[in-house]
Amino acid sequence: MSDIVEIVFKGERKELFLNPLQFPFQIGDYAIVEAEKGEDLGMVNQLGPLLARKQSPKQLRRILRKPSAEDMRRYEENRRKEEQAFKVCLRKIKDHELDMKLVDAEYQFDGGKITFYFTAEQRVDFRALVRDLASYFKTRIELRQIGVRDEAKRLGGYGLCGRKLCCTTWMKEFEPITTQTAKDQMLPLNPQKLSGLCGRLLCCLQYERAYYREVMAEFPKPKSRLKTTRGVGVVEKVDVFRKIVHVRHADGEVEQVTEEELKNCEIVTAKN
Repeated sequence: MSDIVEIVFKGERKELFLNPLQFPFQIGDYAIVEAEKGEDLGMVNQLGPLLARKQSPKQLRRILRKPSAEDMRRYEENRRKEEQAFKVCLRKIKDHELDMKLVDAEYQFDGGKITFYFTAEQRVDFRALVRDLASYFKTRIELRQIGVRDEAKRLGGYGLCGRKLCCTTWMKEFEPITTQTAKDQMLPLNPQKLSGLCGRLLCCLQYERAYYREVMAEFPKPKSRLKTTRGVGVVEKVDVFRKIVHVRHADGEVEQVTEEELKNCEIVTAKN
C-alpha cells in the first residue's frame, strides 16, 4: 500500500494525493479525492515510493474513498454533460464576441465547478462570460487559458511515428525546443516534418540531441574544409550512426571518410 498516489484526471491532468486510509489501490483503479471546495474522481496512474520525489512543498490533498457503482454512474453522466456544456460555452463566446478558441470542458465530480479550457493569442477579458456561464449552469465556473501544446495533450492523438503523442502518455513537463535542436541533428528545416499536431516543434527532437552533440564534437563541422588523401574538400554532412564524413571535392565527387581515416586528415583554415 502506498502513502502517496498519483491520480490522473480528464485531459491527462495529474496530481499527487495522500492515502491516509491505506486503500489497496492498483494502477487503473478509480478514486474519489479532495478537490478545491468539493470532491473529484480520477484514475490511479502511479504508485510506489518513487512518487515522494515528485512531491512539491504544497500540502497534498487526501484520497477520500473508493467509488461505488452510483459514483461511477455519476462520473459517466458528468462526461455526457460536458458535451452540452461545451456547446453552451461556444455559443456564449460567440455572443460575447471574444477572440478565443474553446478546447475542452471538465466537470468536477461533485458538480461544484466546471472548468473550461481555451487558447488565445492574447489575454482575454472573460469576466462577463464567466458571469453569464455561472448564471446559466448555477455553479462555479473557471476559465483556464492554456497553450497549444497543452491543447494537444488534453485532446490526444497520434504522431508522425504512428504512436500516441508523448505528451499524452509519459511526458510530465514540456521542454523548450528551438530550430537549433534540429540543426544539431542535421535535419532539414521543413516545418511540415518537424512540427507536431500542436503546430510546434516535435518534442522528440530533444530526445537524441545530447547524443548528436556529443558525437559531432569528434568530427569536423559541416561546411569546414578538410584535407584528405584525395585532396582538399568541403565537409557536406556527417553520418552520425555510421561515423562517416561525406566530403565533396571540387570536381563534384563525394568522398566518404571513416572515423579511422580521419586520423590522417587535417582541417584546412583560411590561412592554409
